[in-house]
Amino acid sequence: MTRSTTDIPHHIVIIGGGPVGATLALALQQQGLASTVLESRAQGAAHADQRALALSYGSRLILERLGVWDELAAQATAINTIHISQRGSFGRTLLQASEHDQPALGYVLSYGALSAALDRAIADGDSIAMHYQSEASAILPGPNHAQVSYRQQDADRQLQCTLAVLADGGRSLGDIPGMQREIVEYGHDALVSKVQCELPHDNIAYERFTPAGPMALLPNGARDFSLVWTGKQDEVSQLLQLSDAAFLQQLHANFGDRVGQFLHVGKRLSFPLRLAHLKPVTAPHLVVIGNAAQTMHPVAGQGFNIGLRDAWELASVLGTGAESGSVTMLERYRELRKTDSQGGMRFTDFLVKLFNNNIVGLSSLRAAGLGLLDLVPPAKAHLVEKMSFGGRG
Repeated sequence: MTRSTTDIPHHIVIIGGGPVGATLALALQQQGLASTVLESRAQGAAHADQRALALSYGSRLILERLGVWDELAAQATAINTIHISQRGSFGRTLLQASEHDQPALGYVLSYGALSAALDRAIADGDSIAMHYQSEASAILPGPNHAQVSYRQQDADRQLQCTLAVLADGGRSLGDIPGMQREIVEYGHDALVSKVQCELPHDNIAYERFTPAGPMALLPNGARDFSLVWTGKQDEVSQLLQLSDAAFLQQLHANFGDRVGQFLHVGKRLSFPLRLAHLKPVTAPHLVVIGNAAQTMHPVAGQGFNIGLRDAWELASVLGTGAESGSVTMLERYRELRKTDSQGGMRFTDFLVKLFNNNIVGLSSLRAAGLGLLDLVPPAKAHLVEKMSFGGRG
């Protein structure tokens, strides 16, 4: 093993070359700013990842501005309608893109397809230095610069930069001096899979609240849905252990007949759910964005889209000529993102508590609320605006 220390100052170093980090690098390039990206995986390793991402319409606009959406459009499944209901009640709400002057309310796209398109755009540029198989081990904020330690090809290396941006989902690093992570454990897991149904999806996404936990069916491909079913950890564990046939029966019993019978289910996986966020999201010459800054329940589909907006607005702040990593620049970024990120976390947490609470009488109130929302166009317009563009509209 060798040790190499690089003392040449770098302007901006991005830790994490996934979709959020790559979006930041491309947005900075559009602003005429160079960056260095440290990505722990090998080049192209994420391109086969079939995990489904739910993109808001606002995220599509960001990808259009970066010049990658045209390549992705044919691989994305549009969500034209969102059907929100509660099992055992007649109250429901329909959100339709045609009523809000949008081509779609959102899109479902694989993580791999998005990663590949962003990687190709980076390769076509000339101001982004990509370092694959480079895993960060420490970030040390400082009064004049941040120091990033990482390992690449069995060598320990260091970079000094005016601004380090942590955008790796929080996977690689522990505590960072001056930052505290607040965590709320929901005691719930999310089961994710892909299911095939008897009837076509007609580009409708379903959000169904059941006693067994909220479930979302997102149209993904010609006839399939991506399933996200959240519930208590022991109940999700039992669902994982069922045979495919028994699982599909259980899914139908909770979801109902809107898409006919469930014919096939893919591999089922689960992960624990939590609300976590850093306070603050900046330190001297350091910004944390995306899931590394805030992780939330998937019930409202906000987390990934907030991360893309983090990246876009950080590049916008830097593009105004603000000194990279300066106190003024960091304060400006925090103020711009506070309403969106905190509002998204509060909204998501509110939904989790509202629809996972079985207090007597609350079910009827929830059903009435869904029905009332469907009859109040301004309220629906406000909800669609926030889902599409975040807390700042």
